[in-house]
Amino acid sequence: MTNEHTLVPENPIDEELLSEHDDDNMETLADYHRMASLHYAQAAKHHTLAADADDHGHDESRNSHAFLAYRHQLVANQYAEIAVIESDDLGEEVEVSVEADHTA
Repeated sequence: MTNEHTLVPENPIDEELLSEHDDDNMETLADYHRMASLHYAQAAKHHTLAADADDHGHDESRNSHAFLAYRHQLVANQYAEIAVIESDDLGEEVEVSVEADHTA
């Protein structure tokens, strides 16, 4: 068996789409949610490729895709956190609902 990765993904990794977006272009909370979603989707694709590579005994490819999946997940978490932190309404709703639960 060889560690050369020859598998072709069903859904290509959208690096070009991701590179079109940067933090300077983020104008709304929706933009942060979209970027989180894109990175979570990329993480899922890399996990699928890592699984395929593992099924075929491609250790180096598996490790590479697992690393990229984890990296996309971390970036997605950051965008999701920014969206939540920047949302004024969400913080107020959480505080009200928590207080309501304690008085009941």
